[in-house]
Formats: sequence, C-alpha cells, structure tokens
Amino acid sequence: MAPITKRYDFVLFFDVQDGNPNGDPDAGNLPRVDAETGMGLVTDVCLKRKVRNYVQIIKEAQKPFDIFIKEKAVLNLLIDQAHEQAHVKSKKKGEKTEAAREWMCSQYYDIRTFGAVMSTGKNAGQVRGPIQLTFARSIEPVVTLEHSITRMAVATEAEAEKQSGDNRTMGRKFTVPYALYRAHGFVSAHLAAQTGFSEDDLKLFWESLQKMFDHDHSAARGLMTTRALVIFEHGSALGTANAATLFERVDAKRVTEGPARKFADYKIMLDGQMIADILKIVNV
Repeated sequence: MAPITKRYDFVLFFDVQDGNPNGDPDAGNLPRVDAETGMGLVTDVCLKRKVRNYVQIIKEAQKPFDIFIKEKAVLNLLIDQAHEQAHVKSKKKGEKTEAAREWMCSQYYDIRTFGAVMSTGKNAGQVRGPIQLTFARSIEPVVTLEHSITRMAVATEAEAEKQSGDNRTMGRKFTVPYALYRAHGFVSAHLAAQTGFSEDDLKLFWESLQKMFDHDHSAARGLMTTRALVIFEHGSALGTANAATLFERVDAKRVTEGPARKFADYKIMLDGQMIADILKIVNV
C-alpha cells in the first residue's frame, strides 16, 4: 500500500490508578517525576514499547508487521538477514546498505513507524520514523506512595534457617494513587514516504494507542487506561496549522475539589466542548 499523504498531530490522554506507570531504574524504580514541579512523567520510549507489544500480539510477529526492538532480540542478527537479502539486489556497498535499509522498513512495523539505528553491525543505515512522541506529563502534581509488601517464602535454605522457618521476604512497592497524563505526537507524511508507512500502518497505530493498556496489565502498573485520543488531520503533507496552536485547543479541566482519584474528576475539552468518546478526529 502507498505511504500516507497527510500530516497528523495528536494528543493522547491516559491515566493510572494505584500503579507505577513508568519506573525509573536510576531511582530504585520510583515513578518518574519532574523534580521542580512534581508532575509525573512517562517517557516516549515507554509508550512506544506498549505500541510495539500490542502490534506484536495482534499481528503475531508476522512480517510485514514483525517487531525489530522486542524482548530477547539480537539486533545484529536481524540486520545480517537484511544484508543477505540486499546482496541479491546489489553488489556495491552503498547500494547494498540502502537495499538493506529498505528491506528492514518493509518487514518491521516499528522501524517504518518509529525509525531505528541499524549500523551496529553490518550497516543497514539509519531510519528516521514518521511518528514521534513526546514525554507524557501529568495534568497535576503526583504523590508517590511507598508500600511494604511481604512474600511468604524465601529464596534459599540459608534464609529459611536464619528465620527459623518463618520464611518471609520483605519488599517495597511504589505507586501513584491517581494521575491523568497527557502526551503529544506528530505524524510526518514526508518521512512516511521514506519508510513506506501506509494507511493500514496508521490505522493500526491509532488502534494501538486506544487499546495498548488492555494488553499490558501487571501488578506494578495498577489500572492504566487510554481516556482520549484527539487527532488533528491536515489536508496535505505540509499541513495547514502550527502543532502548538492545535494542541492549545485541547485541555483537561478539573471538575471536583480535593485530590483527584478517578477520571470523573476531569473533563477533556476541545474548543471548550467536552469530548465524550475516546477517539476524536478533527479536520484542519
């Protein structure tokens, strides 16, 4: 299918209840927080991971919807496969690199969507993906809670002997009681032409943003849900409006007092009107 021909900008709202949406390994896996404002953060890498996981589940890792950056993958081995394909098409080094790059884009959904660096072994070039995401930031400052948890078992006989058979292991768990997050995204038709990102690919991406949390549950993440996806569809590849101006048309309003603990404490507004559905497409 031909690459997309229009530019898109979008706003994504999702929330977390009694969970850790994106732990920071450099801070003992505490939820990420802006130290100056107290706003919660979720990285773009975290959101892309959830999209990749959803596509991998739905498409069962079948080409051309396979995932390049996935659990336990050895990336250079995958790049080697691309060079084997490219060897048939070209004998010159530069042409072979470009052929390998094109083959990788055609086979892996996340490469033609988000891009990738494929020069870590045999050079398959670099790809700048047509879809880029910002960090998600909470609408209000978050409170990080720390909980003591107990496992009624130990890992070794030495631990059991030390506890005289009591066999308990203490641990810690970090959660955010509730937070509504907002992220921004951009879809470039010009970069889509370079990777072959198609209308079917775009449809799958919108679907992923709406459903990715339904297939990503864990004890650590609590309850996470996509609440709204506002898509601004331009009439051309260049677009007709500044993204920042479009984003200013979307807002999350508090409708209750006191600490927010549920999505009903907010209303998502577009041009001053409440958005009732998860998906809202606006023609620009």
